[in-house]
Amino acid sequence: MTAREVVASHREDDSGELFGITELCAEFGITLRTIRFYEDKGLLAPRRVSGARIYTRRDRARLALILRSKAIGASLADIKHYLDLYGTHGEGRVQQLKWVLGKTDAAILDLEQKRLHIEATLAELRLINSEVRKQLESR
Repeated sequence: MTAREVVASHREDDSGELFGITELCAEFGITLRTIRFYEDKGLLAPRRVSGARIYTRRDRARLALILRSKAIGASLADIKHYLDLYGTHGEGRVQQLKWVLGKTDAAILDLEQKRLHIEATLAELRLINSEVRKQLESR
């Protein structure tokens, strides 16, 4: 049985649990190379049928999480750590949530500090800008 036949047979059952690599690429707007890169990094581990990659709903969910995490600036090492915490059957979900809470608390604090710095810099620049305008007007 070919990979397409395996995926198609699952689709006939209306379970929709298996996906081909091209389906995932189209769904998420990414390249084959991107998915293969995540596999090489140990973030995804699809089944192989006749050499073709077959992805489960779990793989699809992991890919969505990887892409979302990358979009907010998470490193691949952090993403892998988070995914590994989950465990085989979700037994590590509490640890995942605590880890995410710590990471997001730290990121929020860091961004708030950067925002304060930006606001102070903007205020200083506005003051300089205003003073220069006054000096030019008086000449």
